[in-house]
Amino acid sequence: MTTAAPDPTRRRRRGAELEAALLDAAWDELIEAGFAKLTMESVASRAGTGVAVLYRRWANKDEVVLAALERYRNAHLVDIPDTGSLRGDLVAVLTTMGEARSVFFAIAAATAFSGLLVDTGMTPTQVRDRIMGDKRLSRMRSVYERAHDRGEIDLESIPPALLAMPFDLVRHDLVMDLKPLEPRRIESIVDELFLPLVRHYGRDGGGSSPAGGAPGAAGVA
Repeated sequence: MTTAAPDPTRRRRRGAELEAALLDAAWDELIEAGFAKLTMESVASRAGTGVAVLYRRWANKDEVVLAALERYRNAHLVDIPDTGSLRGDLVAVLTTMGEARSVFFAIAAATAFSGLLVDTGMTPTQVRDRIMGDKRLSRMRSVYERAHDRGEIDLESIPPALLAMPFDLVRHDLVMDLKPLEPRRIESIVDELFLPLVRHYGRDGGGSSPAGGAPGAAGVA
């Protein structure tokens, strides 16, 4: 009886590389099988390793799934545009966010309502903070900082909740509709909801409208 020689091109994965492979396998299982059918064994099999390797890192499938969602999000960050105006930046980043995050939110919502919330005892807010991070606006703040430097807004006077509003509304729509937002919905969020409120806190009181500004965006973009 002969024994097949080991594949000389195959190398043992360790550390961060192995963890990434495991979490990628968990994400693929979520997409193909769903949370209810995902098991530690199915993730290990897809990753080409033993189930004990998973248990050394995560106590159960809930922790694996949360980590997989977090990894996918961090690996698919939304690009931050620089169009030269607050309105242009917001329309661009919210459009990109809707397109880039639609699959993520569809999987995350399906996972949450397929048993993750019940299994973990976490609230939707706790799950959101776990996979989105508790500083969800930190990367997007550069959009507002540039607008502040250009003199479009007074960033120090605008409530944090207002700055978060456009992004929270896009996330809401993604969870509810499970598809990218229509362009007119993005424009409505920016032009009809956000910018009129921002004008209240603007440096010029919203009394001026730059040339070429969009309707409803006077004093801001």
